[in-house]
Amino acid sequence: MGATTQQAPQIQPVQRPVTQPVQTQPVAEQPVQMENGRIVYNRQYGNIPKGSYAGGSTYTVKKGDTLFYIAWITGNDFRDLAQRNSIPAPYSLNVGQILQVGNASGTPITGGNAITQADAAQQGVVTRSAQNSTVAVASQPTITYSEGSGEQSANKMLPNNKPAGTVVTAPVTAPTVSTTEPNASSTSTSAPISAWRWPTDGKVIENFGASEGGNKGIDIAGSKGQAIVATANGRVVYAGNALRGYGNLIIIKHNDDYLSAYAHNDTMLVREQQEVKAGQKIATMGSTGTSSTRLHFEIRYKGKSVNPLRYLPQR
Repeated sequence: MGATTQQAPQIQPVQRPVTQPVQTQPVAEQPVQMENGRIVYNRQYGNIPKGSYAGGSTYTVKKGDTLFYIAWITGNDFRDLAQRNSIPAPYSLNVGQILQVGNASGTPITGGNAITQADAAQQGVVTRSAQNSTVAVASQPTITYSEGSGEQSANKMLPNNKPAGTVVTAPVTAPTVSTTEPNASSTSTSAPISAWRWPTDGKVIENFGASEGGNKGIDIAGSKGQAIVATANGRVVYAGNALRGYGNLIIIKHNDDYLSAYAHNDTMLVREQQEVKAGQKIATMGSTGTSSTRLHFEIRYKGKSVNPLRYLPQR
């Protein structure tokens, strides 16, 4: 008998699991801090439109909106807007909430029993909702703020130095008897502007652009620490650095129609609700929120950006 040939057992290949590459997508930062369905504050402000609001006397709150942002685009003081709509601190908003922002011409609406802005300025008070008792805040001496000092964080409407999940609340001020500064003169909200002044010396390095996405003001070059002055009499309605891209920003309300804005300041020398005179030093030039030392200056008429060179004297 011949030898039986045994076949070697066949080795079955091991089936290795096929791994699919992990598809990774960038995770977008959540721009809005929400709590119980309410907007608390925004964390990112990279695409804030600088244009005017032309939607009439009401505004519907959208995801990402804050009270100061709405006040800015509608030409209102955020405190007046909060009072008009009975919004207490810390000024939380609901998506879909309808706010009264002014009539069709942009003039703020005032109820029959409400205190007007002119009355509040003359009395030296900050008015709250008509449902609450009026809180009178005594005048304070001018405080100098510098970038990074942390002192202006209490007045920020859009704090950007808080971790996610932090709810920001405004400090509670006890009612006090109102007093006005002896030499302070209140600015009437209907007073016309007799003349505009240049906010600083220097060459205009970027002109106003009326097109979509254009420069909503002018940029003036200068040196760090150079004086920035108020272009006309008015009241400071904002002094802080909450708006991304503007750095240390000051906004002055001159009357019911006109606002002026001063951005990229190094040091701010005025506080909110302070009355200022034309030519009064309000800040020093810097480069906060930008790459070079400059002043970004805007004039707004009824919430709409206008070319400052049409108002400033020729030089």
